[in-house]
Formats: sequence, C-alpha cells, structure tokens
Amino acid sequence: MASSSNPDTMDTDPPGGGGTLSIAVERNPPESRLLQLGVKSWPKWGCPTGKFPVKFDARETCYLVKGKVRAHIKGSSECVEFGAGDLVVFPKGLSCTWDVLAAVDKYYKFDSS
Repeated sequence: MASSSNPDTMDTDPPGGGGTLSIAVERNPPESRLLQLGVKSWPKWGCPTGKFPVKFDARETCYLVKGKVRAHIKGSSECVEFGAGDLVVFPKGLSCTWDVLAAVDKYYKFDSS
C-alpha cells in the first residue's frame, strides 16, 4: 500500500469539504436500476481520446455507454478507472484530469442542489 494513504480520511470527511473528494463507480448496474434513474432520458455527451482537466461545479451522475477513462484526482495520488457499463458519481467540487483511453459516449445528469 502507498505510504501516502491515510485510512483516517476514508469515511470521516465532513460534508462540504475538508477531506479528499472521491469518485463512486457502480460497475454494470442492473437494467432495473438504470430504468429507475431514468438514464435514457438524460442528455448525452461524448469526447475523443486525450487528456482533459475537469472541475465539477455540481454533483454529476453519468452512465457510460462506451469508452474507458482513467481519472486522476487533483491533490491526490488516487486514480479511478471506469468505462462502458459503469454508473459513476462525481461529487460537487471535485477537480480531476480525465485520461480518455477509448472515446467516451455517456448519459449524464447534474444534481440541482
């Protein structure tokens, strides 16, 4: 395990910041879950391969139809991989760099809060 990891920050971050924000990935959720969320009614977005800095000003939930991404979280050694078939949640305030390994096509939704 990397010496920079700190188990004390895993689930004790106060709401609104202070700790490291993390990306939640739900691998291959069942079709019933996607229907419940209304994923197919969300707007669609895509991008080619490459590296892109991303800052989330609102919480985003997305479902990848195709592609593969390695997200490097700013200020952290954490790297999260996700791809086609994954349901991914990015917390508000997160900054990361997307290393798009295979062109992305996704449905997405921003929380209004």
